Amino acid sequence: MSRQRSAACLAGLLCCSLLTPLQAADLVARGASLLAPFKAELKSALQTGLAEGPIAAVEACRLQAPAIAVNNSSADISVGRSSHRLRNPDNAPSAWMQRVLDDYLKASAAPAPRLTHLGNGRVAYAEPILTQGVCLVCHGARLDPAVADILARHYPDDAATGFEPGELRGIFWVEFPASMED
Repeated sequence: MSRQRSAACLAGLLCCSLLTPLQAADLVARGASLLAPFKAELKSALQTGLAEGPIAAVEACRLQAPAIAVNNSSADISVGRSSHRLRNPDNAPSAWMQRVLDDYLKASAAPAPRLTHLGNGRVAYAEPILTQGVCLVCHGARLDPAVADILARHYPDDAATGFEPGELRGIFWVEFPASMED
């Protein structure tokens, strides 16, 4: 992460806590590290699904993504994804996630990863998900009729279409103890 993005990520946490910049930087690094396996496994599942076709990609997201989140979580660590325009209501944002999403949507510059103090010795780390070209297969304005059909069957209240490349799609997030044994 660049210094500028790291500084932006730390600014919100430092103003509301007694963390030093070094402590906050450690939490940012820890959050990114805890989130990395989830993101990698999800990307792999989606790439495998897309290689088999868009319907398989939808099924990978629907069936494998929740299991990948559970497998990368523990008693003290939770990972997942959320959005301001949901497909799966199980991914609805919590209050802190909604604040991050709202801030990202208002930002004039590219959103930076964000660290949030949750209280009770816990913090949260979020990274923006920006829509890429490949995402448009299932999240774009023009969907293949078979994709639109399967999405309508599984997600009747789907609001996660109509995205453009570069647009904020949502966030990856992790919640964890601020103090952890390494």
